[in-house]
Amino acid sequence: MPTGQWVSYNPNRGDKMPDAYRTEVRVAYDDRNIYFAFHCFDNEPDKIRSNVSKRDSSFNDDWIAISLDSAGTGQAAYHLFSNASASQMDALNTSASGEQFDADMVWFSAARRTSDGYIVELRIPLQTLRFKGGDNVGMNLVMFRKVSRIGYSYAWPELLPGQWVFDSPSRLVFGNLQPRRLVEILPSVTYGINQQRESPRAWRDADDKYNFGASAKLGITSGITLDGTVNPDFSQVESDAFQVQVNQRFPVFFSEKRPFFMEGMGLFNIAGTGGDGNMRTAVHTRRIVDPIYGSKLTGTLGNTAFGVLNAVDDSPTPPFTIEGDPFDVANKVTTVARVSHALQRSDYVGGIFTHTAHEGRRNFVAGGDLSLRPSAAHSLSATFLTTRTTRHDAAALAGNSAQGTYTFATRRWFSTNQVEHYDRDFAMDTAFYNRTGFTGAWTFSEVSFYPKSSWLQRVHPFVFAMYARDRIQRGDEDFVHSGLRLNVTRQGFLNFSHGRGHETFQGVKYRTGSDFNFFGNIQLLRWLSLHGNYGGGPAIYYDETEPFQGRSRRFSVSATVQPNQHLSQNTEFNRTRFWRPETGVNVYTVNIVNSRTTYQFNTHFLVRMLARYDSSQNRVLTDILASYEFVPGTVFHAGYGSLYEKDFGSVEPVPGGAPPLDPREKYLVVNRGLFLKASYLRRF
Repeated sequence: MPTGQWVSYNPNRGDKMPDAYRTEVRVAYDDRNIYFAFHCFDNEPDKIRSNVSKRDSSFNDDWIAISLDSAGTGQAAYHLFSNASASQMDALNTSASGEQFDADMVWFSAARRTSDGYIVELRIPLQTLRFKGGDNVGMNLVMFRKVSRIGYSYAWPELLPGQWVFDSPSRLVFGNLQPRRLVEILPSVTYGINQQRESPRAWRDADDKYNFGASAKLGITSGITLDGTVNPDFSQVESDAFQVQVNQRFPVFFSEKRPFFMEGMGLFNIAGTGGDGNMRTAVHTRRIVDPIYGSKLTGTLGNTAFGVLNAVDDSPTPPFTIEGDPFDVANKVTTVARVSHALQRSDYVGGIFTHTAHEGRRNFVAGGDLSLRPSAAHSLSATFLTTRTTRHDAAALAGNSAQGTYTFATRRWFSTNQVEHYDRDFAMDTAFYNRTGFTGAWTFSEVSFYPKSSWLQRVHPFVFAMYARDRIQRGDEDFVHSGLRLNVTRQGFLNFSHGRGHETFQGVKYRTGSDFNFFGNIQLLRWLSLHGNYGGGPAIYYDETEPFQGRSRRFSVSATVQPNQHLSQNTEFNRTRFWRPETGVNVYTVNIVNSRTTYQFNTHFLVRMLARYDSSQNRVLTDILASYEFVPGTVFHAGYGSLYEKDFGSVEPVPGGAPPLDPREKYLVVNRGLFLKASYLRRF
């Protein structure tokens, strides 16, 4: 397959790929699969970085990837990556959400190192793809390649500034390609045994629990798929890393990691979310805690993509009952419906509807969004949502929100600007957002310079500014943040900045900002990656009754050591301190340590050890996991975890009883558990 000139898109745009890294591509297909083969040349093959890693964890390596819009609508594409060890990374890319790496698709990869580079082969089952069959089936394709040691990523066709994969892809045409009907089942079984400490010298009886569940997929048509799950296991194999949660005004975000919800979730997001705005995502499925069953219908009809998600969440409390109202049930019911219609390239107009019902409370949300790119350099989006919340014991509340975003992007200049408004009574139960009752605007702009240097790739000074009126806190806020960012070789960057602003809390305006802030990252050696962050300045103590002006300082450092292709050790240390500036009295100091040790025997089997410490809650978490994944869905996990707490219970001696605990025994295991899970994906 002739590809022409590959051109860089990160960290710089527009640089031609050197001949030393030329790439040959071949494409083939049959009635079951589409095949891609890549010969990635490299004149220094001994410097190719490639580790045997679990899914979605090899982005610092050399890799090759494709973006395949199989439906050809310009609204959704499969992004499939493989390094030179056949370690996979994949994402679902949509116009509204960008790349969502939560999604895991069924596809296969093989790779090997050669004397002149490396070779990667991809096999994509037709059952994995969504497309309309025929004599001439067109799919949109963009290809990527990363060269780790110089930190450059290249694409073909070229991605111009401000453009992404839907704007100018190449076109693949397959003759007489017919989709294969998708029918699959996924039975699973989970066993867990958990024990909690009753006192420093006694344990409660252990509790064990079996869980049998099943999920299924049915391809209704070539472009429409129905997913269903009954009594699913939604336990999370990956534990949430400890984060600083002391003195947080807004909630801390944790990513979704449960397979049923991860697949295809990018289809449910809307324009204008994420980034520096108030709403991070319109559908945050971690609000569905313990589903009894769920269903999901997704697909495309021509240029229209749609999705409907339903879930019934087990409720620990009895229902409120209202005579004649059949919707007030014990369990929480969540429904999300999303539709988007492609206009041209990545342009679309969409709509969303969500509904939740629980214990006499109902929340309705309806709205629409629009994303347009009038030219290569200009793009804009807008969203409007209206909500209504009713309760059996209170008056109904209604509220609206709206946002508009404009972005200008060239190789030299970049600017993105957003205005947003949230009514006081706006409520969206499915979303993750910080607050309501405010109106604000923010802007981020930068200019890029490209020095001709062997180590310095890009220099871009930037400025961020925002202003908002908070009607609940009865005041306004402002912030100006400026700095300089340097992109260097070895996938490195350094960021220096300074910020000043004000924030109103409980009717009082306080100073906020950073006297000096630094963060950076670099792949210092092939086996060593470093990251650091330092900053501090005026801050607020967010107490509802007695807030005050304080100062904070934060520091973090992390290192990833990979002595060989199989072993990886990541250690991260975070320290946050807050004090009263007028007296110097320390209010709190939080130290957090997260450690992850992974030995990856091959691309399917790993053993992982976690150790996490949080000084604010005086707790230590340890967790060991053995995991085998043949393909997403066919997995076996076995894990054991312990939670330690400091000074648990009484350490006083009991008359006539055992001697007191040694005062050095400050941490005790207060919870321990064993976890086993097996599931098997069967396609017909």
